[in-house]
Amino acid sequence: MRRRARRSGQETTRFDGATAVVTGGGSGIGAALTRALVAAGADVACTDRDLDAARHVVEGLGSAPGSARAVRLDVTDGEAVRHLVDDVVSTSGRLDLMFNNAGMALGGNTELLTADQWDAIIDVNIRGVVHGVTAAYPHMIRQHSGHIVNTASMAGLTAAGLMTSYVMTKHAVVGLTLALRSEAAAHGVGVTALCPAAVETPLLDGEGVGGFDGRTFYLSGQGVRTAYGADRLAAEALVAVERDKALLVVPAQARAAWRFSRIAPTTMQRMTARFVAQQRQRQGL
Repeated sequence: MRRRARRSGQETTRFDGATAVVTGGGSGIGAALTRALVAAGADVACTDRDLDAARHVVEGLGSAPGSARAVRLDVTDGEAVRHLVDDVVSTSGRLDLMFNNAGMALGGNTELLTADQWDAIIDVNIRGVVHGVTAAYPHMIRQHSGHIVNTASMAGLTAAGLMTSYVMTKHAVVGLTLALRSEAAAHGVGVTALCPAAVETPLLDGEGVGGFDGRTFYLSGQGVRTAYGADRLAAEALVAVERDKALLVVPAQARAAWRFSRIAPTTMQRMTARFVAQQRQRQGL
């Protein structure tokens, strides 16, 4: 990654002068990533399908070492994603960081999900990431540098009913990340998946079917009772990039749950089944 020149006595970071694209940057984790990157000196394309939301994030940055611009982008449109990435490379000469962060959640009993709802979450959570990878990765190969960060979830490492479609898509993101990482290393390109438990974002109060309450569900599992701060996650994500980590799993309770699921998968499945039954009763599903 390039470092921009600083006046004598000023500390530089790995992100100084780096060019970055953040999808889903208008709120939640994407907005926090934009803030963290700009504070670290990066030049960021903060993208969101809601342009006003992206503009609001950019306008709230204030004075910082880096810079950001708001761009409307629907990650389900592969040609639009490619055009945006190509534009960044054309303008800046390179792309250092691609944060495939845009996502959606859809909770509730699986039998209530329609085919259109399955298509919608697959289009955003899987194809949206694939579009970001296919747009950015060839540029990074030519540069022999760069880093792709895919926002997954603890749901991509463990599994619980009432979030079946979300779990499926996030497992796909983790699988894509780990497979691509083993290939990309030969080109000097890093790949990381963010796998947090519940983060304080609008996703907690997102769409559900049959009266599903996401906030109640998310803050009852994995021993997590308080949502993780988005800005804290973003800061840790930059550290994970610097250290070229494969997975960032937070908080500690989530890491413990993940490890337990690997050591005792059958026991974990029984515990999860009880948890889902309790949630159904609690939420009247």
